[in-house]
Amino acid sequence: MTLGLDERADPSARPHATFRTSTGEPYPLGATVAPGGVNFSLFSQHATAVELLLFHRFDDPEPFQIVRIHPHLNKTFHYWHVLVEGIGGGQIYAYRVDGPDAPAQGDRFNARKVLIDPYSRGVVYGRNWSRDQACRPDDNCRSAMKSLVVDAAVYDWEGAQSPNYHPANSIIYELHVRGFTRHPSSRVTSPGTFDGLVEKIPYLLDLGVTTVELLPIHQFDPTENPLVNPETGEKLTNFWGYNSICYFAPHRGYYTADWERMEYLTGFRDMVRAMHKAGLEVILDVVFNHTSEGDERGPTICFRGFENSVYYLLDAGDKSRYLDYSGCGNTVNCNHPLVRRMILDSLRYWVSVMRVDGFRFDLASILGRDERGRPMQNPPLLWEIESDPVLQKTKIIAEAWDAAGLYQVGGFPGERWAEWNGRYRDDVRRFVRGDEGMAGIVASRMTGSADLYQHLAREPYQSVNFITCHDGFTLSDLVSYNGKHNLANGEGGRYGAEANLSFNYGAEGPADPETEALRKRQIKNFIAVLFLSQGIPMLLAGDEFRRTQRGNNNAYCQDNGISWVDWSLLEREKDLFRFTKLMIRFRKAHPILRRCSYSWGEKNELGWSEITWHGVKVGEPDWSFCSHSLAFTLAGFDRDNDIHVMINMWTSDLDFALPGLPSGKAWFRCVDTSAIPPADLLEEGSERRVECGMYHVSERSLAVLISQRESLLPA
Repeated sequence: MTLGLDERADPSARPHATFRTSTGEPYPLGATVAPGGVNFSLFSQHATAVELLLFHRFDDPEPFQIVRIHPHLNKTFHYWHVLVEGIGGGQIYAYRVDGPDAPAQGDRFNARKVLIDPYSRGVVYGRNWSRDQACRPDDNCRSAMKSLVVDAAVYDWEGAQSPNYHPANSIIYELHVRGFTRHPSSRVTSPGTFDGLVEKIPYLLDLGVTTVELLPIHQFDPTENPLVNPETGEKLTNFWGYNSICYFAPHRGYYTADWERMEYLTGFRDMVRAMHKAGLEVILDVVFNHTSEGDERGPTICFRGFENSVYYLLDAGDKSRYLDYSGCGNTVNCNHPLVRRMILDSLRYWVSVMRVDGFRFDLASILGRDERGRPMQNPPLLWEIESDPVLQKTKIIAEAWDAAGLYQVGGFPGERWAEWNGRYRDDVRRFVRGDEGMAGIVASRMTGSADLYQHLAREPYQSVNFITCHDGFTLSDLVSYNGKHNLANGEGGRYGAEANLSFNYGAEGPADPETEALRKRQIKNFIAVLFLSQGIPMLLAGDEFRRTQRGNNNAYCQDNGISWVDWSLLEREKDLFRFTKLMIRFRKAHPILRRCSYSWGEKNELGWSEITWHGVKVGEPDWSFCSHSLAFTLAGFDRDNDIHVMINMWTSDLDFALPGLPSGKAWFRCVDTSAIPPADLLEEGSERRVECGMYHVSERSLAVLISQRESLLPA
């Protein structure tokens, strides 16, 4: 993995000068290019001394200039500040901060440690970066990460504007920047980078998604994982990036080797600009719940060295220990006023300067805990995020749980928030697998989970529906493995969810053609249910052509073929890709699938209610515990077709009676997941007329019919 700057980039070519300084300003925080120089400002309440370090290169053993920030002349309240004249964008810098080293009181100052700025717009490092040395108490100047002054004003957006889709019309595609193009089969010129992702925009447009959700792109430490793959001896990494160390800087590893692209952030902004020009939104997965500094044994890289007791939740009985609601060693003190400010500043920065369209908040329930870790009824941070004027047009999505058991799906604080609907994922998995007692529950999930959200005066599009995501099995693995296969993670296979609600249909892993055919049908069932459901559908990258992680359901550490998207599968599974693409197109073509409210009382010109439930008999839904079938009709409005859906997750075929249509109209088949491609999904204009009042639905399959006027039917 590319860890840092190209060795050929040589900032040491800049003049060896001692730069003049003046008082500077406390606002804004961070390093800000100003007339005549750069203003530096940082927060530290209990520091006794602060040094600003200026470097020519990221791996210099010593700074070429040390600026001592005077505690009386260069300090306003708890903000230390200085203006360094004659420097600008591209300057490498860091800090040393002295103060009490009293872990039992919550203070962990160490004047020997080199710290990156919490407000760094860029972070630079190379192969010399050593997490191990950052964990030790001695000096680590040569091996530390450093901050980079960025001149964010230098960029031409070329008139690109966000498409700003209404949430009800959104289709989210979750991907990992590196994993999406790192595999040799991606055939991009800059694999594993923001540039490589730009090269795949035509593919995204062909698929039909509207919104790309990127796994964490904030600067993280890929070397955090100390383990090796016991099967190959390969050094493992923190591949996913859920270990942020700076909330303002794009991850250096996703840039090309061009120094200036990092200096002006053009790599990331080029990607956003290209996405917007193509009509695609960009959402960032953000991790404000914990940082890469870990527990009391972890490294001092940033926050711990500036003000440990402000940035982290500490055990009230022993402040040398961290409260851990994230499962990653520490928990950010999100509702402290200073930390709230930092989080909001970060979000505003990514919206106003980097022009992203929204955020998915990892383990968002932590953002509602107070300074002792207790859930708050009205968390100030969450309310400030949803009411902030700069963020009003952005999409905000909560992963409404945390690693300590707080589960808030259907009850996350606030009003504007959408939620990852984990209940949708689990209930649809159970139903398609064939579990009993699920027909009525899945009916609710497919109509927007009103049982979870309607009482909160929310709308269907605040439910983000998904079957799979980065965390867990891929869709192909969901129907191929009964259990996880995580030995390659070097943890003895211990970590990763035990309850996957998966089923292998008779064989663990690759199987005979008959079993594989059934598995593919189940994948199509999942995809069809997802895009027929009210709410925002989210698709995991590669599920549309059966990407596999070979049964690994926690591939956070696999920077290899386990996690990389293998694009050669696209040709092998082109029929599944076609099915997914056409299901997306079908959803876009029918407004009745993208409702903005839970009210189902209106009737169309035929007198049909917006939704009518059935079983194998018209108007007689089977809500019994042993039911494995579900049918419903969505009434068409404003020249839209009526849609009739029949789902049979039983192990035997079923015949469904069809609702009668008035003279001059007939039912037309467009989807049947049991049919041989391309008959499994017929494109608009080629649908097949149903000649009788019954439709035969094969075992473990679903069918979708639409009504059309006789004059529109083919001869």
